[in-house]
Formats: sequence, C-alpha cells, structure tokens
Amino acid sequence: MSNKVVGVLVIARNGDREEFYQDPKTYEPSPTRSTPLGAVESWLLGSYLRSEYLSPSSSSQISGIKHSVVDTRQVHFYAKAGGEGAAIFDSTMALLQGLYPPNPNNKITLANETTIVAPLGGYQYIPIETVEPANDRSLEPWTDCLAFQRHVADVYASPEFKAAAKSAQSFFRSIRDYVFGRPTTLENAVNIYDYINTQLVYNQTYAYRLPPTLIDQARNFANYHESAVFSAKELGGIGNLAGRTILHPILDSLDRITFNGDPLKFLLIETSYQPFISLFHMLGLTKEYPELIAIPNFASALAFEIRRGPGPEIRDFLRIKFKNGSDQGFQTYHAFGHKADIPVTEFVYKLENYAITSQKQWNAACNLPYDAYATSNVAYPTLVSATIQAVLAAVFFVGVLTLVKQVWRRRGVKSHEPVPTDAKHSVAL
Repeated sequence: MSNKVVGVLVIARNGDREEFYQDPKTYEPSPTRSTPLGAVESWLLGSYLRSEYLSPSSSSQISGIKHSVVDTRQVHFYAKAGGEGAAIFDSTMALLQGLYPPNPNNKITLANETTIVAPLGGYQYIPIETVEPANDRSLEPWTDCLAFQRHVADVYASPEFKAAAKSAQSFFRSIRDYVFGRPTTLENAVNIYDYINTQLVYNQTYAYRLPPTLIDQARNFANYHESAVFSAKELGGIGNLAGRTILHPILDSLDRITFNGDPLKFLLIETSYQPFISLFHMLGLTKEYPELIAIPNFASALAFEIRRGPGPEIRDFLRIKFKNGSDQGFQTYHAFGHKADIPVTEFVYKLENYAITSQKQWNAACNLPYDAYATSNVAYPTLVSATIQAVLAAVFFVGVLTLVKQVWRRRGVKSHEPVPTDAKHSVAL
C-alpha cells in the first residue's frame, strides 16, 4: 500500500553497561557507566540503521536523505541525561559512529587551496541534544512523581502481585547465595535480575558458579514486575507515564516529517527501557504480540517509518518495526488491531489527547504539591525555600540589630550634648 519512506523516527535503548540500581519504591537511580561491549552493541545498531535507512541499495532508504556526509538539517539526535544518562550518551555516540562512519569527503578547502579532511579519516561530529529531567520530563517522567510512586505502591498491594510474589518465593530463596545480601523479593526483582545478568556477562568466576536456569527465571520475574509498573488499563493512566511523555517528541516529529517544508527526515531518541514497555501497551501491541511484555534487550530499537501512500489521494502511513537487541533484524508490528500500516492521521488522533506535552501537564499528572512549573526533586523546593527563608530572616535580623545599635548610638551621643537655651534651636527627642 505504502512504499516511499519519507522519514523515520527511531527510539533506541542504550547498549550494555555496569550494574544499575533503581529504588523499588521511587525508581531513584544510581550511577552507572557504559562498557566496551555496550559501545559495540550500539555501533552495530547504528550500522544496521544505516544499511536500512541510508543505504541507496535499501528498499527502505529515506527519500532525499544524504547518506555519506551528514546534513545536520535533515537529522536530529536526543539522548536521555537522567538515570543511566552517562551510559545512554556514550551509546548515542557509538550509534552515530555506525550510522555516519568517517568519510574522506568530510573535508573543506581553504582560501589558500589547501584541502583539510576531518580527523580520523573524516570523522563526523554530529550534535547530540541531551534531555535533562530538570528541564524536560519527556524521557524520565517517573522519578520525583508522587502519583507514580502511589501507583507503584498500589501495584505491590494488588492481589495479582501478591499472588505472583507468593509463587516466586521458592525462586527467591534459591538465589540468596548468589546476590550477596540484596533483598530477595519480587519488589526488588529488577535489581536482582540486573545484578545477576551483569555478573554473568562480566564476572567469569560468577558465571561458572551460577546454575543455568536462574538467569531466565530472574528475567521472567523482572519482566512481570516492569510490565505491571509501566502500564495501565487506561491509555491516560499513570502507569503509562513513560509512554505519554515520549509521545510528545514522537507526535512532534511526525508532524515535522510529514510537512513538506521541514527538512527533518531522521530523528533518533536514545533512552532507557521504560518507554518501550509503556508504548507497547498503549499501542495495543501486547495483545497481539505477548512476547513484547518484557524488558527490551540492550541496543533494541523501535522504528516509526513514515511512508507515502499511492495517488491520487496523497496520504502518509506509519509502519512500526522493532528489533530486540543488536543480534536481530526488524520485525513489523501493527498497532491498534490493524493488519497493515496505519494512517498517520489516525495514529495521531488516537494518541494526541494522552500525550503530556509540557511541564505543567506533568506536574498535574503527578499531583505535585508545589509550583506547577517546578522541575527539581519533590522535596527540593521545600528544602530550598526553607533555607532561603532562614537566610533572609538572619539577614533581616542582623540588619535590624545593626540599625538599632546605630540609632541608640546616635541618641546616646545627642543625650550628652548641651541643649541650646534658644528655643529656636531646641531639639525635640
């Protein structure tokens, strides 16, 4: 039905990294770092995207895009800065090295006719825009969100979760000798899986010791946990917060790409795994494809291809593809029960009312008790306000004390001066 690719939006997960801890109740993150393995995974993803969307020999090549030396007007790259931010940014750089590798045509001729090729054989320096949670909640809306924290607590208190926790007791008892004091509960399943998986990949002694069935069980419980937390029965539910905020750049890029006057043709959002889970639920994909009820692998990619339909009525359609990790190719998935590409207009119509597009809307969704435009930690504004008030009070007190001393000093001096007898020069105290 639709063949010509006029633009592509890709949401990519970062490559492998060191152990990453998230608070089970608030999802506050701990620091982590990327690894050479993660860089290779992301580079392979970038190379795959290049062969899919930039190569002239590909049937999915984006129409009109420059494939050798990047035209920065045609592309845009976002990297999440919160949570796994350092690893995500490194993954974005590695992906871009695969997407636009060094090219000797990346050169310039100077006024004296000397030709200069960029370092490393024409390395291409492509701008990456980081998305800081303090300024933009589109890629990490779940931290510091009171309503989301209540949602997590409700999930843990639900009969379904309690039943799952009861059935998982034997597994969590069996792994105590392999997690070294970490809480062995279903609430902590994500951190348990992350630790075991990280050790299994990078620690040979641990890998030789771990029974082979435990990693799959740990992953299954982590998948159940994250699917329960990052989804909701209603599209506008707080459990879909990760999907609702990333909808803003998705819908905005669709609008830009389908508008003929905008040069944008390819947009990449490098982020963590949470938005994938919410989007799969929101798009109705988990009903048709239950294998998507899971944490995506490192260096996974979700692509939205904008394809132009045949005439005489020119319409744009959306083809959704997903590849789970760097060792698989794209598979096509159909949203909202469709059996083919979905019209862009229908896609936007079904989702635009659920997108969170501003800081004010995020604050409202999170039921935050402070200024609707505040962006910092929930407790931070109160703490800062109290500190500022204390400082101002101290300054005010010192100022008043100094003024009183000066007044009394002047009055003391005047009380010892002789009072003129001439009434015209008398001073009233």
